[in-house]
Amino acid sequence: MILPLQTYILQNQTMKRFGLIAAALMAGASMFGAKKPPMITNVEPPYWWVGMACDTLQLMVTGPDIAGATVTADYPGVTLIEDAKIDSKNYKILYFRISPDAKPGKMPVRFNLKGRKHTLDYELKARDRRPEEYTGFSAADVLYLLMPDRFAQGDAVAAEEIATLEYNPAVDRSQPSTRHGGNIRGIRDHLDYLDSLGVTAIWSCPVLENDMPQGSYHGYATTDYYRIDPRFGTNADWQGLVADAHKRGIKVVMDMIFNHSGSNHPWMKDMPTADWYNHPDGKELTNFRLSTIHDPYVSDYDLDHTVNGWFVAEMPDLNQKNPHLLKYLTQNSIWWIESSKIDGIRMDTYPYADERAMAQWIKSVLTEYPNFNIVGECWYGNEAGSAFWQAGNKMNPVETNLPTVMDFKLNIDKDKMFFEETTPWTGLNYLYDHLALDYLFPDPQKILTFLDNHDTDRFLPEMPSDLGPWKQALAFLLTSRGIPQLYYGTEVLMNGSKKVSDGYIRLDMPGGFEGDSVSVFTPEGRTPIQNEAWNYLSRLLQWRRGVANDVIAKGSLKHFMPQNCLYVYERRLGDKQVVVLLNGTDSDLTTTMERTVEILPYGTKMKDIITGQPVVIAEEMTFSPRQTMILTNFD
Repeated sequence: MILPLQTYILQNQTMKRFGLIAAALMAGASMFGAKKPPMITNVEPPYWWVGMACDTLQLMVTGPDIAGATVTADYPGVTLIEDAKIDSKNYKILYFRISPDAKPGKMPVRFNLKGRKHTLDYELKARDRRPEEYTGFSAADVLYLLMPDRFAQGDAVAAEEIATLEYNPAVDRSQPSTRHGGNIRGIRDHLDYLDSLGVTAIWSCPVLENDMPQGSYHGYATTDYYRIDPRFGTNADWQGLVADAHKRGIKVVMDMIFNHSGSNHPWMKDMPTADWYNHPDGKELTNFRLSTIHDPYVSDYDLDHTVNGWFVAEMPDLNQKNPHLLKYLTQNSIWWIESSKIDGIRMDTYPYADERAMAQWIKSVLTEYPNFNIVGECWYGNEAGSAFWQAGNKMNPVETNLPTVMDFKLNIDKDKMFFEETTPWTGLNYLYDHLALDYLFPDPQKILTFLDNHDTDRFLPEMPSDLGPWKQALAFLLTSRGIPQLYYGTEVLMNGSKKVSDGYIRLDMPGGFEGDSVSVFTPEGRTPIQNEAWNYLSRLLQWRRGVANDVIAKGSLKHFMPQNCLYVYERRLGDKQVVVLLNGTDSDLTTTMERTVEILPYGTKMKDIITGQPVVIAEEMTFSPRQTMILTNFD
């Protein structure tokens, strides 16, 4: 009997919520007029493509006692090469080899389970984009990180989709750690806003299904790797967001989590193999000590608890050393790239997963998409720890293949860098010392730089009365080396601390939800100081993605110690020059310019892109408190 694949997926979404066997019986009775459950309840991935660089396709087939079925396939150019032996009787893992000559079409895969016969028509699609067209993100871009649940709410999502969830806590915007109702359509509705601001890429916190007892509004406890969480929308909504963003020249980076799943994932009820999870009894939690991974004296106990312990009780640790699981995860990321045309991946909790397995995962992805980019969340309080993970680091005995790492040191020290007044040793000198350690990184331009994100305190602890330090921090972020990332609401001075709850750094974007009294998406809804901030940041962003893009993205960097309390650095590409000057004091600063004469000879005429006014470099110059100047020699 031939059934459409969409039927299998829908049955699985229902069955895994209400009990596999009972729901299978009900589904079978309703669809077939019989008491026997359907032979197959789910197939992952839902479809695949011909012409991929990797010629091996893994199918994970789910169904009651399906492991006992014999399988045959007859399709030109495709060969069934392995029927893997696994532990669970309710999974079958099949491997097919797809030759370069294989054509798009429906591949019949025939199952025989004790005389019961079933044919799965598995679709092999034609690729609609060349691999080199997936260009990834780079230092030419500025990422805008948003949390879908908190950014904006668009049209209501399908109630019948949400009804398939086992857990669906009510939306309650009065509580900081519950779902607030934002969705993918809300993001799509505000793409023009993001375009007018000047960002060139969106990084969305995870959007895959999180069917968990708690809210899981943040998205980091996946329960279905092939389904958009129905509270956010559908797979088609996600594809539509990416397509709409691309029409505006905005890229989309997808957040993924391969270190762990959610504890309500069907795998936790019925593991395909006994080693699918690390410490499956859940008694061992991670120690959060990433130093163990490169500690030359580390004990087996400490290392095991770092990389194999559960992240939290609701996030069981996946065992990427299992080759079937690694193949599953690899195909999953490739499926989302190919099916939705995303431009990059941000991989959560990167060092907590198996290092060698993740290196192989990246190699597989970059083999399919050579120009793609992946950033790994490597949360270290020092530069050496972050640099250890970047591709090409000779201090790491494992070639990680990871192109981009995150600059957590900048985030951690942001207060003393930008809010502490500069003396010959403090303030902006910490920033200078931080960049002086860039020799540790194989490619400093592929460091993701940020002042705050969804896991850290906001850059602003409270609404400021003066924007001097804020402007300096944003100017540095957008003109120095690396790939800058903004956190949603930064442009309107959103502020807060996570001391009480993470929800206070993940507040709703005012105006994104029905009933909001003000909307910061329009100038009329912003206060004067918010408009000052928005206009300043938008001016910088539009300039950065326009005439200054090449020099900022590709130019050299030279900087000067702020021992005289003035931090100066130059970006240069050929004849193009950008020079940034930051007065790190709360007072007027008069200083000679002899320290910087090698890049700014006396009499040099430049233009301040913030004010639009000409500036002539003199032997002595005076800067107002916390003044920021961004000078260029080109229009």
